Amino acid sequence: MSERLRTGISALDRQLDGGIPSGSIVALTAAPASQAELFLYELTAARGTLYLTLDRTSDAVARSIDATQTATGDPTVRDVTGDAPLDNASKFVAALPDASNLIVDPVDVLERQEPPRYRNFLNELQNHIYNTGSLAVLHCLDGHDVPALRDTTEHMADVVFQLETELNGDRVENRLAVPKFRGGKALSDAIKLDLAETIEIDTSRDIA
Repeated sequence: MSERLRTGISALDRQLDGGIPSGSIVALTAAPASQAELFLYELTAARGTLYLTLDRTSDAVARSIDATQTATGDPTVRDVTGDAPLDNASKFVAALPDASNLIVDPVDVLERQEPPRYRNFLNELQNHIYNTGSLAVLHCLDGHDVPALRDTTEHMADVVFQLETELNGDRVENRLAVPKFRGGKALSDAIKLDLAETIEIDTSRDIA
């Protein structure tokens, strides 16, 4: 069995038999108006993290992480800007050290580039993450304008997390599904999560 890397979210790690196999790429799909960023911030507590931001500035992301009322690490936050985002992102990926986290937030900007070049980026990313025993998380916005290459992202990913947020009466409910999990078994049930300042599995109701 491959070494498992903790996500840093203890309740989730227990569900995943200790974490995610090292060398994996995770696609986290969620609506833009969700607490998916809390996932990303808590991931930084587990190990050294390179956080690539493609929409917000690095200062904005750093301030948001600092303001989070939960345990986080001290990630290196870098902007991926310019007319060649795939090339610029690749340069950062090539410098990722062993046993690290890489967060790409959001990956949508890269998914809108030329298909052959994006597939090449994913293959190079997969090789580097595997060779360094690291973990990559691609934040996929599941909004009104999903990039055409989203299928490619989810196909190439080793693990897919689907975070769904719904308004149920006067409650906002979050469920995390793990339909794809190479190197382990996908979860047969979605997990109800209580997303506030910290991430906890909601045990007040049955897991459904």
